[in-house]
Amino acid sequence: MDCLREGWFSELSTLWPGQCLSLKVKEVLYHEKSQYQDVLVFKSENYGNVLILDGVIQCTERDEFSYHEMISHLPLNSHPNPQKVLVVGGGDGGVIREVVKHPQVESVTQCEIDEKVIEVSKKYLRTMSSGFESPKLTQHIGDGFAFMKQHLNEFDVIITDSSDQIGPAAELFEDSYYVLLTKALKPGGIICTQEECVWLNLEEVKTLHKFCKTLFPVVDYGYCTIPSYPSGQIGFTLCSLNPDTNFRKPIRSCTNEVKKTLNLKYYNSDIHKAAFVLPEFARKFLENEDDGENEK
Repeated sequence: MDCLREGWFSELSTLWPGQCLSLKVKEVLYHEKSQYQDVLVFKSENYGNVLILDGVIQCTERDEFSYHEMISHLPLNSHPNPQKVLVVGGGDGGVIREVVKHPQVESVTQCEIDEKVIEVSKKYLRTMSSGFESPKLTQHIGDGFAFMKQHLNEFDVIITDSSDQIGPAAELFEDSYYVLLTKALKPGGIICTQEECVWLNLEEVKTLHKFCKTLFPVVDYGYCTIPSYPSGQIGFTLCSLNPDTNFRKPIRSCTNEVKKTLNLKYYNSDIHKAAFVLPEFARKFLENEDDGENEK
């Protein structure tokens, strides 16, 4: 509640020093500390209901679809037959909603450590949490590390929908987590993880990519725009055990009929391809054409 002042919420975090996003608050709907983190939900002036974990915006009803559609459909439409999917995190339900839409997905397992986030989302974020009612879904409340150690060589696609590199999600950004992901995948499997912003975290993105290339034959970085996230952009690291994977060319085309059937608001085939076209400064840095120093 320290982030609420005079009817405004301000996202103050050491992860993005010197800047913050502020949203006008109409009503605080929920606030409580769970076993793992501070959970806040408020109704905003023009972004609908907003979920905050440890002072950081996780999603808003106005723009959540851009993030949830992209982190889901980028990997699903890069795998030839994504029948079995694991979602690590994603307590608000947005990724589950998108994954269960996919006609080739037969089963989805969600591993979320904080049951309180699921409970709150079902009550206050009903559009996002609608996928929790799907018969395709099995939910597991607990630690993702421990779960995957018991489920090796099992999943076609693993999506990590985590909060940022603080609190209970911190271990999901460590090298050991990515090693475990490779073991939980079937041959040819694909992972997609939330991977911050090129404007704020380019060094971290490059470090992760360098490590992932020691584990996977194909590694790439895509992004989407989303106004409620820091600098209005969020990225995704995608990795495949199949050396023939080309993340930049979706396997399935997204026709108008498909977009209507899946109720897509952001994702389409063109934006799938465009997601991997990076600004020049980011492209050069990630492709080792620029060591990060100013050009002469």
